[in-house]
Amino acid sequence: MNAALVKKIRAGRRITPAEALSLFSWDLLELGAAADFRRRLVHPGPEVGFILDRIVNFTNVCEARCAFCAFHSRAALAPYELTLSEVVRKAGELAARGGTQVMLQGGLHPDYGVEEYEGLLKAVRARFPRLALHSFSPSELVHAAKKSGLSLDAALDRLVSAGLTSMPGASDLLVDGVRARVSPRKITTAQWAEVMRALKRRGLFSSATMTYGMGETLRERVEHLEVVRRTQDETGIIRAFIPWSFSPGNTALAHIRPATGLDYLRVVAVSRIFLDNVRYIQAGWLTEGLKLAQVALAMGANDMGGVLTEEMVVKATGSGASAGVEEFVDLIKNAGRKPVLRDSSYRIIDRNPGRKR
Repeated sequence: MNAALVKKIRAGRRITPAEALSLFSWDLLELGAAADFRRRLVHPGPEVGFILDRIVNFTNVCEARCAFCAFHSRAALAPYELTLSEVVRKAGELAARGGTQVMLQGGLHPDYGVEEYEGLLKAVRARFPRLALHSFSPSELVHAAKKSGLSLDAALDRLVSAGLTSMPGASDLLVDGVRARVSPRKITTAQWAEVMRALKRRGLFSSATMTYGMGETLRERVEHLEVVRRTQDETGIIRAFIPWSFSPGNTALAHIRPATGLDYLRVVAVSRIFLDNVRYIQAGWLTEGLKLAQVALAMGANDMGGVLTEEMVVKATGSGASAGVEEFVDLIKNAGRKPVLRDSSYRIIDRNPGRKR
């Protein structure tokens, strides 16, 4: 350990990319303690939030054909497209359970422009006006705008008018060298940042993710974090950061050795310390499993994400956990923290979730 860096972390000061890289060599327990200290600086209370939501993967027809994806129709699954009535039915099932957020996610469908995305939003909004539509992705927005011959701002205006509440900042790994190798047909790092600026101009919030374990170096992981921190400095719209490990099963990168649980905990901790301008770090239970996610709550994480009532992309790789409200409540309590149910804006809506009525 570097005594000067320890002092810097405990003073709440911003660390450099080089210092972040050095953190990966720290003793895991000491790194976790430093990360939890930084968590308490921005989120001093014991609350760990989660949301009842549903991902609706409305199509797997995608021209991106990313090497890390097992879900697109040229991978292991037959092509499909949900009808509007099927999408609305799935949203209704969530609403009936008391859910508050729908994530409409597909891919870069060769025939989908802004009109198709508008149709999805309007169909759900007309039947369930109180559901938050945290939907699509930066790559989908760029794709749809291009198909319809619109600017990002014009495309966003139409989606907001149709009911879009916010947009996940699905970012894979924001290193163009890695993107050229694993997702060359998707947007560049600069385009991702421009989408975030466009969201800012339209008053929309977002998030940022990190899919690691695709053969990148530790330095490239830090480079990704640097892009996220810089973008957040500029926009302030990133509510949460969600790291998860790449699941190689059934993908074109199946030969890559999966990242370990220790890798995951280090990524969570380093992310918490480096991303001093992002309040919420989510524990990636879907890819890492519930027990490892529970440990992540002691390594800087302070949110559990969604109790997903449907998810297909990770499951297509042959991995992926499942859980319900009771499991989340027990897991958080057993980690010595207080479970709270939140909405898509991270406002607490129930301080005693899962209680017997």
